[in-house]
Amino acid sequence: MANMPSTPLSNTGILAEIRCAQDYEALAPRHLAAPTYAYIAGGSDNDITVTANRVAFAELAIVPRLLRDVRAGHTRLVIQGTAIGDSFALPILLAPVAHQRLAHEKAELESARAAHATGAGIILSTLSSCTLEEVARIAGRQRWFQLYFQPQPDVTLDLVQRAHRAGYGAIVITLDASIQTPSRSAQRAGFRLPPECVAANLLGYPAAAPAELAADDSRVFQGAMKHAPTWKDLASLIEKSPLPVWVKGVMHDGDARTLKQSGVAGLVVSNHGGRSLDGAPASLSVLPAIRAAVGDDYPLLLDGGIRSGSDAFKAIALGADAVLVGRLQVYALAVAGALGVAHMLKLLREELEACMAHAGCATLTDLRHATLVKVTTGIE
Repeated sequence: MANMPSTPLSNTGILAEIRCAQDYEALAPRHLAAPTYAYIAGGSDNDITVTANRVAFAELAIVPRLLRDVRAGHTRLVIQGTAIGDSFALPILLAPVAHQRLAHEKAELESARAAHATGAGIILSTLSSCTLEEVARIAGRQRWFQLYFQPQPDVTLDLVQRAHRAGYGAIVITLDASIQTPSRSAQRAGFRLPPECVAANLLGYPAAAPAELAADDSRVFQGAMKHAPTWKDLASLIEKSPLPVWVKGVMHDGDARTLKQSGVAGLVVSNHGGRSLDGAPASLSVLPAIRAAVGDDYPLLLDGGIRSGSDAFKAIALGADAVLVGRLQVYALAVAGALGVAHMLKLLREELEACMAHAGCATLTDLRHATLVKVTTGIE
């Protein structure tokens, strides 16, 4: 039980300490066991890419503009590439984060309540602590399902069918996480996933047989990558899925172009929050090239390092239609449950609106014409 969250404190007075969305990150260690916090905050290996994600935002500054009329301003948008063309009150979605019971006993149910209350969207993880059906009963219309290919193709397709029956608007396939290595900081802190944290969506399916390795086989190539998906697997799923299929984990403009040509409905530019290849570039740094590769009207989201409304502004200015928040979602969940997540989303929206007003942008479309400049930071 050492990795489970401490008993949640009363929400009375907690929100009074929050001045900006990122304050939830500072408060989270009070509400999470130290090994759990190290796991959530860390990425893979030496956390180089985790740091790169933050530095990329810090090295850009928004140039303010004068005498722009923004009195009719708003943050509403419609994201195409879903079953119904989802409308959102703000361009910020809750990212698919596994095992949210680490942060709160009600896990994704609390996050879903917050998304529904604020008009934000939620992408539910395959590895969620609550089933996709349970979350669907609480979440708003703007809900998508994140999918990991399973070793058994029939299990993968059954998960898609379950999401369709439960009213999810799209399938978001994560393709960049076939191999994950834990961060050194989480290893040093002694993190272990508690037995209470199980992937609820996968209960009842037969367990996949472990890879049998010969003496000279590689644990990576013949082991971890044995069941990794291929282009053929993706094409088959797109053909069989009753829902539009997105791909998450895109970092190369050539892959983005091929995925669009293959019938993928939209992309999430992402390095898995630094949890995949450590040393990969920041998601933000590759975003402009990927936007150029897929064209102006193709749905494109970004995650990795979002901590403020100004971060969301910069990502949208560089080509994203909307952004996902992962760690910040979990921090807010740990601090104050659904109330914390909803409050965090409200603060992000207000911070974004303030940036828009300063930059003379009344709508999200205007952000594409905003001016960003490179600056020098002391962040390493």
